[in-house]
Amino acid sequence: MRERDGGVGGGGDRNRHGRVGYRASPGRGDWRGGAHLAPSFDTLGWIFRDLEEAPLLGSFFAETEPVHIRVFGRFGTIGEEFLHDCEPEILANYRETIAEMESLGLRSAKVEVPWWSEAQEIFAPIQAWEAAGLHRGNFAAFEAAIRERLEWGAGITPTEIADLRARHAEFRARMEMLFEEFEVMVLPAAPVARLEAGADHSNTRKRLLRYTAPFSLAGVPAVTIPCAAGGMQMAAAREQDEGLLQLAALLGAKRKASDRD
Repeated sequence: MRERDGGVGGGGDRNRHGRVGYRASPGRGDWRGGAHLAPSFDTLGWIFRDLEEAPLLGSFFAETEPVHIRVFGRFGTIGEEFLHDCEPEILANYRETIAEMESLGLRSAKVEVPWWSEAQEIFAPIQAWEAAGLHRGNFAAFEAAIRERLEWGAGITPTEIADLRARHAEFRARMEMLFEEFEVMVLPAAPVARLEAGADHSNTRKRLLRYTAPFSLAGVPAVTIPCAAGGMQMAAAREQDEGLLQLAALLGAKRKASDRD
């Protein structure tokens, strides 16, 4: 992730200009010409400018045109305990995004997810193990930080990976139950608004993974929407891409109307 004026994951100025991110449900799209890092988590997606273009861009990854697009009526927000390391700017924009979604007619409810604390310790070693298998024999070609992760992944034993796979399956099942109750989950994309050039980022990856690993483990579609500081993730159940993208477009249209007022 590179530093840019817009900050981490999204917008820069008070008008919330920035880039939108969409990651499709795993298995969608054509991987010809692409290369995997860790097949359990790799997905196709887009980075683009206008939220209202989300449904059109998402359609490129759909095999067929959906007969019915789900309209979401409720969403879950995450309790303060999980958000303890968020910068004040991020928390302020999180609350603003929640209010925007409520203004669209969706009902919100707070969700406590202490079990998400396991997500990173499940995700990181599986990703490293799969990447090590794909890139075996070429570790020396990578920069030191990535090479160290590949070497770590190569050292994970079959017994350890089997245990991690079982934990992954259990985590995913719990996430499926969560999405049955709360059709959409909203979470900051990162706890920081920007990454300063030249600063010590030795722990940055771990901080960011706390916020991305739960949805990666669940294997669900997600849209990152730009805010004045950073960005916010919206995620829905697997294969509910069209409904999620339509919600993103509605949010984009409401923002444009608000900016004109």
